[in-house]
Amino acid sequence: MNRVIVVIPALNPLPAVVDFVRKLQALPLAGIIVINDGSDKRYNSTFEQLKQENCIVLTHEKNLGKGRSLKTGMEYILKSAERPKGIITVGAHGQHSVLDVEQVLSSTKIFSDGIILGVRDFKASDYPFLSKLQNRANSILFELFIHKRLLDIQTGLRFIPREHLSWLSKVKGESFNYDTNMLIEAIKRNVPLYEVPIGYAKLRKNSITYYDEVLDPTKIFQQLWLNFLRKGKMPKELSSKRKRK
Repeated sequence: MNRVIVVIPALNPLPAVVDFVRKLQALPLAGIIVINDGSDKRYNSTFEQLKQENCIVLTHEKNLGKGRSLKTGMEYILKSAERPKGIITVGAHGQHSVLDVEQVLSSTKIFSDGIILGVRDFKASDYPFLSKLQNRANSILFELFIHKRLLDIQTGLRFIPREHLSWLSKVKGESFNYDTNMLIEAIKRNVPLYEVPIGYAKLRKNSITYYDEVLDPTKIFQQLWLNFLRKGKMPKELSSKRKRK
């Protein structure tokens, strides 16, 4: 199969996610998987509607975090008979438009060998100035510690080829830190990272949670510092390959 599966981690999603999924169905996708990450019972009707829209809904009995939700989706695909070209991870709270998803989907025709990052435009006037600074600070810290310049390390809109799902499902991080760990591990493995511009960054203040919001630079610093201290370590398979050379 040459099409892509959309994976949406969701905690207490707004009803608007149903309409969003309907619009996504118009794209040439292999399917849509939604992970109910321990949402309150009053959101059950929303997930039932998503099932009626031909979405596969996977459920965590309690909130386990964005990282675990993404890994649950990856593990499901790896165990199923589906063999998609890859997955596109998408936010459930209106962070991404259908046009954003379509932009990343179109980019897979060119950049199918690596991870594609949908880079948000933080110049929108309604986006908090502090959040804009935090995003910039996070990118600077990432470049300082990892020696790779990326404009938006916390974007939740990403394409991941199927061949990378196996090791990505084992990357550490159950919460927001998984997004950064994914990039660090990809760089260690020499997996290409492509940046594709998408629309304005959106902050949904009425949402209960923001799965791919800009993080406090202090948390990013702590995470990158720990990775920096361990940077001499590498995946076992990579280490064995180097020894054989």
